[in-house]
Amino acid sequence: MIRWIVIFLIIALVAAIFGFGGIAEGAAGIAKIIFYIFLILLVISLLSRLFRR
Repeated sequence: MIRWIVIFLIIALVAAIFGFGGIAEGAAGIAKIIFYIFLILLVISLLSRLFRR
């Protein structure tokens, strides 16, 4: 999942460099959403490990 975040951030940076603001904004937005999903899943995973022990 982190790989997808990095891919969308790279797409956003390249699009911003070439002046495609809409595409850069969209790719950065997608990267943010995936990052937040990753954080939520990480917290759930850590909590489930805590309660198993």
